[in-house]
Formats: sequence, structure tokens, C-alpha cells
Amino acid sequence: MALIMEQMPIVFRALNVGFLQTLKLFFVTLLGSLPLGLIIAFGSMSRFRPLKYFTKVVIWIVRGTPLMIQLLIIYYFPGLVLGKTIWGGGESGRFMAAAVSFIFNYACYFAEIYRGGIQSVPVGQQEAGLVLGMTRTQIFFRITLLQMIKRIVPPVSNEIITLVKDTSLARIIALQEIIWAGQAFMKGSQGISGAIWPLFFTAVYYLAFSGILTVLFGALERKLDFFR
Repeated sequence: MALIMEQMPIVFRALNVGFLQTLKLFFVTLLGSLPLGLIIAFGSMSRFRPLKYFTKVVIWIVRGTPLMIQLLIIYYFPGLVLGKTIWGGGESGRFMAAAVSFIFNYACYFAEIYRGGIQSVPVGQQEAGLVLGMTRTQIFFRITLLQMIKRIVPPVSNEIITLVKDTSLARIIALQEIIWAGQAFMKGSQGISGAIWPLFFTAVYYLAFSGILTVLFGALERKLDFFR
């Protein structure tokens, strides 16, 4: 026990650094995937059939294959097949590849959620907007969008909480997120080896962050109750 207490400052410094990398990947993914998902959703609902079917095939491929495989392909494919890396070296290159993988993967999931939310709004409301002389853009932003947001908050919040845990997959390309930092003490890091207890503390970080998000999304759902 005395040894663990002595090791704690070293371990928590490493875990904090890893968790900051996890947070960075989480927020970058959200900033990229939420708007991109809406664009993809519009593509999947397009009246232009080639675009519609192409978008649906892309969504099917992304949702039907593991994120881990996508990470490996996006990171290693340019170097092994094209003969040159496009990500650069070091931690920044690995982070860039991970961010692109996560953004595109989650954008496809969000696209399906958006599509379901948009199509769940009664068509009669859009027709009423047209009768009142509103443009399709005005109808979307003033009628459809707000009702869609109310409907998609639960599934989107579920995906976002899943994203918190999925960030751990980035270690497959050696991105040094929090689990990488905790696992390093089993193999040997900063004079500590054979220690498994840091991994249990990584779970506490995930639980705390997921708990905060759960509370925030619960509050958001209550705020949107005026649509009932």
C-alpha cells in the first residue's frame, strides 16, 4: 500500500495527460461529425438518385465495419499502398488520422439519426409552411429543425456517450490516450512496471465524464419538453 501511495502522483500525472488527449479527440470528433452528419443525411435523402445511392452505400460500409479496421486503414493505407504518408510523423500525425477516422465514422451514424428525425416530422407541417409562402429553407429551420432536435436528443446523446468509450480504440495506432497511459505501467513506464491498478483508475475517468454528459443531456431533454 505504501508503494502504491508513493506511485500515485506519477500515475495520475500520466493519466491526466492521456485524458487530455482523450478529451481533445472527443471534442474534435463532435465538432467535425455533427455538421458533417447533417450534410450526409441530406445526401441520403437527395432526389438525385446517384448521390442518394452513393451516400447510402458509404453509410452502409462505415456502419457495417469496425471502427478499429477503419482506423488502421486510414492510418496505414497511404504509406503502405500509395508509398507516402499524408499524416506526418509522431503523435500529431496519429492524432490527425484518428480524428479523421472518428469524424467520418460518427458522421455516418449521426446522418441516420438526423434522417430519422427529419422524416419523423409530419409532412403536413411542411405543406402548411408552403401554403403560408415560406421557402423550403425557412420551413426547415423554423419548423422541421427544432422538432427534429427534440426527437434526436436521446439517440444522439447515446452515440456521444459511446464516443467517450470509443476514443480508447485510438491506441490501436499508438495514440497515447488515457488507456494507453494506464496500460504503460503494466509494461514499464517512469520506473513503474507490473502495476495493473492504474487501469482501474482509467475506468473512473470514463465513468465521471460519462456521468457528466448524462446529466447534461438529461437537462437538455427537460428544456425541450415544450414540444410535447
